[in-house]
Amino acid sequence: MSRIRAAYFDPDGARYGIPTFWWRGAPPGYATRRQLTAAGLRPGGQPISAQVMWRGVGGTRVAYLYRVDLAAPKRTATPAKRRAIAAALTARRTCRVCHTVRPYCIPRSLGECLACAFPEEDAA
Repeated sequence: MSRIRAAYFDPDGARYGIPTFWWRGAPPGYATRRQLTAAGLRPGGQPISAQVMWRGVGGTRVAYLYRVDLAAPKRTATPAKRRAIAAALTARRTCRVCHTVRPYCIPRSLGECLACAFPEEDAA
């Protein structure tokens, strides 16, 4: 085992407080938040079970691990929430001046669509 790996190998948690493994050295049954999300799961309120440490840009990096067997399935949005999200996204694309729904989000710095903000460029 290399010195770098040995520095981050603490399966008992004596040195770092929780079980610690090196990059790609975690045993099966643990996953990061992103890995849980990709599997359709979420931590579900469980505490951090372990961590992965490695030397990266700017110093030592850490990724927290959760137990897969304690993870809960992801919650799905209700139809009402989906309608609310769709309405909010439509409002972001609707111009306040010409009331046209554009295929892009209206810049907040302008407060209106590009055609209303720069009419001389639109006519050309």
